[in-house]
Amino acid sequence: MDGILCVNKPAGMTSFDVCALIRRKFQCKVGHTGTLDPMATGVMLIALGKSTKLVQYLTHAQKTYQATCRLGLKTNTGDIWGEVIERKPFKELRKEDIEPVLDSFVGKSMQLPPMVSAIKIDGKKLYEYARKSQKVDVPLREIEVHSVKLNGIRENELVFTICVSAGTYIRTICEDIGIRFDTVATLSGLERLAIGDFTINQSMELDELMADKDVRWIDPLTALKHYRQVTVDDPTLIVHGKKIDLPYQDDKILFVLNNKPFAFYRKEDGLYRSERGLW
Repeated sequence: MDGILCVNKPAGMTSFDVCALIRRKFQCKVGHTGTLDPMATGVMLIALGKSTKLVQYLTHAQKTYQATCRLGLKTNTGDIWGEVIERKPFKELRKEDIEPVLDSFVGKSMQLPPMVSAIKIDGKKLYEYARKSQKVDVPLREIEVHSVKLNGIRENELVFTICVSAGTYIRTICEDIGIRFDTVATLSGLERLAIGDFTINQSMELDELMADKDVRWIDPLTALKHYRQVTVDDPTLIVHGKKIDLPYQDDKILFVLNNKPFAFYRKEDGLYRSERGLW
């Protein structure tokens, strides 16, 4: 079984749990394009079979979330499900106070990934260091917030929609919001609304997928439409990995054969060279 699915992850399951269910159902290799925390919900793109070769090219798509940020509370994980380590009062906030602060996050910046993340340092994931209370130097990462919009205020919580580059941690943004208001804050709710052009409205409920109800497969070429796609009839040069001179400026291009992804090439010193064959 080869293909891509857009699934709405329910709360209380890890991303690994979701993949394991789908793996057992379809009896094939399974991969996904970005972890969601167990209590988070929303869009996951799941690749099956040979389509798992495409995962690395899908993970860079921007992501949109609806997040809830609770003020006055700090935890050891940066979310409401962690251990409370600090409480701090805060002033009552109005919409006109909050919106300029949220707007200030728009653009590129450097972010320190949380220790509960799955980023690897020296072959180990950060959360593995955290579990053993081991210290490790974590480099800052460049992120970009494309847009942010305040949706509402609930006593001690702010609800907002935010569109970000891949690899951006919303829990860290919530903590930074607390700092901007001279208090502490933590993430108290998260729903991923979209990965690239794939939205929550397009996603399948997991129980429906397990019951084979209206399984909706995504065409891989549609999932990869953010890359230039070049159709070839004779794949000889590509199969042998020879460098190719093409009149494009794109960093990467996707060669297509028989309406299927065939190979990714990247530009290097003015020529395109093979990065990954997909046949």
